[in-house]
Amino acid sequence: MPNSPPESPTIQPVEAPPPWEDFPDNTYEQDQGSFEPLQLPKTMASSSFKIQSQNDYLRQWLPRQESYLHHFLYREAPPEDRRCIICQQDGVYKCQDCLGEPLYCTDCCRSQHRSNPFHWISQWNGRFFERSCLAHVGLIIYLGHDGKQCPAVTDQWNLFEEDEPEDLLEPEDLPFVSGPEFQPKENTMVIVDKSGVHHLEVRCCECQNAMSPDIQMFRHGFFPASFNRPKTVFTFRVLNDFLLDSLECGTLAMNYYNKLRRMTSSMFPHLVPDRYRELMRVARQWRHIGELALFCPACPQPGINVLLSEDESLDDDPSWKYTQSFVMDGNFKAEHLHPIKPFDEVWLSDRLGFMVGKDRYKMHLAEAADTVEKSSCNNHRAVNQANAARHKLESTGIRGVACARHGCLVPHSMVDFQKGERQMNMDYALCEASRHNMEGITRAVTFYDINCQYNKHFQVWVDRSRFLEMAPQLTIIPGIGLWHVHGHQDSYYVRYASNFIEGIGRIDGEIMEMLWARLNLISPAARGMSSPHRKECLDYQMNDSNFCKMIRMKRTLCRKYKLARNGISESGKAFDRLDEAAPSHLKTEWLARERIAQSTMDEYEINIKRVPRSKNEIELRLLEEGNARNAAPSHRSVATWISTGLAIEEAQIALLIEVRRIGRRSTETQRLDIARQRDRLQGQIDGFARSALTHLGEGFDADDEPEDLDVDILDDLDDDPAYFTETSHTWTNSPELTVIPLPSNLGDLIPLEMSLHEGQANDALHNLRICLCNKAILFRTTVRQAKSQALKTRAWSQVITAVGDPNARGQRNESLAWFSSVEVDLGGPDQSWNEEFYRVHWLRAKALRD
Repeated sequence: MPNSPPESPTIQPVEAPPPWEDFPDNTYEQDQGSFEPLQLPKTMASSSFKIQSQNDYLRQWLPRQESYLHHFLYREAPPEDRRCIICQQDGVYKCQDCLGEPLYCTDCCRSQHRSNPFHWISQWNGRFFERSCLAHVGLIIYLGHDGKQCPAVTDQWNLFEEDEPEDLLEPEDLPFVSGPEFQPKENTMVIVDKSGVHHLEVRCCECQNAMSPDIQMFRHGFFPASFNRPKTVFTFRVLNDFLLDSLECGTLAMNYYNKLRRMTSSMFPHLVPDRYRELMRVARQWRHIGELALFCPACPQPGINVLLSEDESLDDDPSWKYTQSFVMDGNFKAEHLHPIKPFDEVWLSDRLGFMVGKDRYKMHLAEAADTVEKSSCNNHRAVNQANAARHKLESTGIRGVACARHGCLVPHSMVDFQKGERQMNMDYALCEASRHNMEGITRAVTFYDINCQYNKHFQVWVDRSRFLEMAPQLTIIPGIGLWHVHGHQDSYYVRYASNFIEGIGRIDGEIMEMLWARLNLISPAARGMSSPHRKECLDYQMNDSNFCKMIRMKRTLCRKYKLARNGISESGKAFDRLDEAAPSHLKTEWLARERIAQSTMDEYEINIKRVPRSKNEIELRLLEEGNARNAAPSHRSVATWISTGLAIEEAQIALLIEVRRIGRRSTETQRLDIARQRDRLQGQIDGFARSALTHLGEGFDADDEPEDLDVDILDDLDDDPAYFTETSHTWTNSPELTVIPLPSNLGDLIPLEMSLHEGQANDALHNLRICLCNKAILFRTTVRQAKSQALKTRAWSQVITAVGDPNARGQRNESLAWFSSVEVDLGGPDQSWNEEFYRVHWLRAKALRD
């Protein structure tokens, strides 16, 4: 080691900034109404004041690293005099945990650490400081009598005559230089602390009226692993630290204890006593005695945050004011394997947290009827997979209830799923949530991604179950969160969207997805735990989620209040523009219909008569007629086959339009996208051609190409068909130009195809009529004149689709454009249609404002 550390690089002093009176005058000219940049002095504007990056700091450290290394090694050597900082005698012990790592003699080291028994010390052996422990200096922890020895202590009772297993070490496992942590003295206790695993002697008070040893230890901040004559204790500090690590980092108990072993001995951690199983057990007990189940502080809860006098009632206020809002969702990552010994499990907090009680829940599942549900809503996966059993799992996931406004989980409302997402599981969760601090509340709104399916049978179940006893006089209103609305049928949008439910407002239907993200930190570790241990871990994590919501509630509500205040202003102006342009006699009628809409909700949808025969209806009729005649399977499915061909033709037209839009100068990404579309389209055409043999008979050869047929689908395009078939490396294979073997192209089964074409045309006309009427209310003149004007102002591309396509992304905050507020003539041949569209726009704008 060098005698003196190398000199640190010279740090140039920074010149002090000049006094304020030296700043230039007239840096801000108010009298001229202009803004001049503030002129800083040159010293303040120099590079010394610039914001430095991480790399800048690293470059500054590079010339200092030798100096830092020298001082780091210098700490390993004792000072030249090696004196105790207290009594000035020979100092042989250095404490790594005391500030500055001071030296102590044996007596001073013992006296100074009576209040800090878990510091790590090192002893000077003549050559270097060797790891030691406070037990070597004679430190004893006395319980009682202000840390002094009990006057009644005797040697008649040995505290450590207990049958806890000792850690037996083989001789070959012991290191050559063995510290005292590996060779504890007689009658020492294993104390697991945040700083590591310690061996210290602990003496209890033995007075006649003294408490039992385990209680004495507990009152001094030690949690004993056993209770008669404990030999292992955990400090409260280490238990709190472990639970915090598991909450924030998802740390497993084994990983955490291995960290403590390495902190105790970085060279030989495997020789430190193994108390992993004891940590698992004691942590469960520590969770149980230290927590209360928390819930949302902002949701209405009579007797908690809603205080009423004896002559007051919740009925005196509007029903929406004290409406409870619930959102229901599931987490299929929180799986659980079948327990190894289900008959030998100890439940510490059954029915006391967020998971429901096991006995009543099992009774409900045994009594409830399990029916296979088929989804009528876009083949919703959650419903269709409801009976997908997974036999290796006791639980395929969890699902429960949270408050929809603030995202706080409702205590005692989380249930396990056994076979996917079954409705009878959610029935129990919703009923338990409806019992939590709901006395006096008569209205609740539930948001569920499959409420359109779930609500069909929920009311029937309510009428025949004990639900009314659990939550009397409670009206359940179904809803779907704003994000969940997308992907549902249009009729479901107006029936379940929170925008149209009085007093509910804006609800994020995906709010529970953010809650599952925190819970999934421990879900993998809890997968193989015993059933009670798993539920205790989930309860603890969910309770901490509610706690974090509570401490941030002020900031959350202030942010939402600012958004709501701005929303009131914007939506109010949008509605006023519509309201001023609407005829007064119609507004009276629309207001009356709005009151009806609060129960049926369908008034917020366009109520116009569709064309009598859509493509789907015609296909269904043809299939039913084939079944009624007991026709052969190939003839029964010919309508579906032709319908598939029509869909392929539509895909060909769409691809042709896309190719024309891109043109000859295309990017590599655009060419790749077109190539992928062509590959998919060619696969559909090949499958369709192969199935043509079944329906068209042996006279059709799939390998023959009908070259004599014209490509009629290009007739309405501006470009010549040859444009698409040029010999080029960009557009070589063109399945969009292939004439598929439809009956009209080959001369057979033409009547069936014509029927489906009729339905296809009816659907197109219906959609076109909707779009034209939607635009008609936006402009004072005809559609042709409006389009002519819009082409000049680019307003045509800004026409909203809030009515024509309510499920489109980005429509949740939209209102009609400014030009929709002009006075609209609702007369003419399309008076009923125009009036209907204006009515829906007006009602939706009013609902958004409200």
